[in-house]
Amino acid sequence: MAGKPVRPTSAIDQTRRMLSLVTYLRERPGARVEDVARAFGISEDELVSDLDVLPMCGTSFRGGDLLDIDTDGERIWWHNPDDVAEPLRLAADEATALLVAARAVATLPGLRESDRQALLRATAKVETAAGEAAVSSARLSVTFESEGGVFADVDRAISERRRLWIRYYSPARDEVTEREIDPIRLVSVGHTYVEAWCRRSEARRTFRLDRVAEIKILDEPSAPPEVELRDLSEGLVQPAAEDPEVVVEVGPGGRWVAEYYPHDSADELPDGGLHITLRTPDPASLRRLALRLGRDGRIVSPPELADSARQAARQALAAYDGMEIRDAGVAHAAHDGQ
Repeated sequence: MAGKPVRPTSAIDQTRRMLSLVTYLRERPGARVEDVARAFGISEDELVSDLDVLPMCGTSFRGGDLLDIDTDGERIWWHNPDDVAEPLRLAADEATALLVAARAVATLPGLRESDRQALLRATAKVETAAGEAAVSSARLSVTFESEGGVFADVDRAISERRRLWIRYYSPARDEVTEREIDPIRLVSVGHTYVEAWCRRSEARRTFRLDRVAEIKILDEPSAPPEVELRDLSEGLVQPAAEDPEVVVEVGPGGRWVAEYYPHDSADELPDGGLHITLRTPDPASLRRLALRLGRDGRIVSPPELADSARQAARQALAAYDGMEIRDAGVAHAAHDGQ
């Protein structure tokens, strides 16, 4: 489905758009996908992504109260607009859950003040309507994990077009680095990420929010270079067809590689392992994978990468043996000194 590149957007912006989309579709049964996308200034892919979420929304989580909206790719159909248009009546447990969540969100650091005030006004109205349930909900509280504060700071930085300083843990290198980034957009693909222009690497990078150890909003304006945003519906890692091909063979204990690395093929081997063909713009980065696999796998091709991986393994083994010899010598000397 054709469409213009996805625009930078925050989760709050997307929520606002989807709320408007409900009203728009109710008044235009059978609206054309391209017309709706044009009206909201988004791509058709973005619109279809919103439409995938709307059927999970409604006046309650009971099936008949959810929005029955679907599309055939050309037009959008809402099959039960009258059913979900009845006045909303919250049960006591629903009111309690809503009030507790609203109060918790209002305390998030970095939340835009206009959004905070709008949320507090809405919460006050719900409290009035909820009666006794509002009194009960006041005894409950929710504390967000650190990712919530990181999300709020990133969302604020995107809105105010400001640069961020972060301390970020990279599991691939097992290290924490300091970076300045110009945030572009928040995305959710299994986890929540910020796509940004990294000033340290001078390239576009994607950072997982739960790996941000510390974050600060800087006074410097955010000025990422113009980049065409990727369609992330198929995942964050999307190798290109022109990237070098790498073949890896793993035993039964290494089958997880096919689950975590996008690949062209994964053929079964007689011993229960896999013959995996994948593509990567940086084949050398797979040396760490080879070391991690150990006896559970090996790089087959290209030959120079296989040789490099074997050399890295030999060096790691030699370093380990050297440590054992030094430790044995220290222990022997300590024993002689007794």
